[in-house]
Amino acid sequence: MPESTEQHLWVSWDEYHNKIEELALLIVESGWKFDQILCLARGGLRPGDVLSRIFDLPLAILSASSYRDEVGTKQGALDIASHITTTNGTLSGRLLVVDDLADSGVTLLSVVKHLSAQFTGLTEIKTAVIWQKACSQVTPDYFVDFLTTSPWIHQPFEDYETLRPDMLRERVQQRSR
Repeated sequence: MPESTEQHLWVSWDEYHNKIEELALLIVESGWKFDQILCLARGGLRPGDVLSRIFDLPLAILSASSYRDEVGTKQGALDIASHITTTNGTLSGRLLVVDDLADSGVTLLSVVKHLSAQFTGLTEIKTAVIWQKACSQVTPDYFVDFLTTSPWIHQPFEDYETLRPDMLRERVQQRSR
């Protein structure tokens, strides 16, 4: 794995999972009790899944994306899905919104505003991320690492952004040789 710099933060699978566990512990130690977890897909899916398991709460999913161009590295206009996937009825009570990072903060701000307007049964919304960048317009309620610079975070699943089926076939075949 390359060495991290001010421009690039490289994260291994072990580091990634450890950060999610640290995030869970921060939430536990805060004493805040919540009724539901909503993760923002795609970056918040993995942390949301782990938190859902640790806190034994169903996971709701909302797709929101602003990173689509240039293999997911260039931020564009924010799109928020019109529907939430959940097996637990509608959103209400105290809600924890989970994402991987607060970069500009636009996604978290927009999603919280959207949820507050659409789900009148919500009494409190808090946010949790692994990384908060100093340039973010919002400070999440829970975060593990505060980044004073704005590095591109190379998360361990980033390799799949450019992996295509023909390349996958070759990769799997090479492993079995």
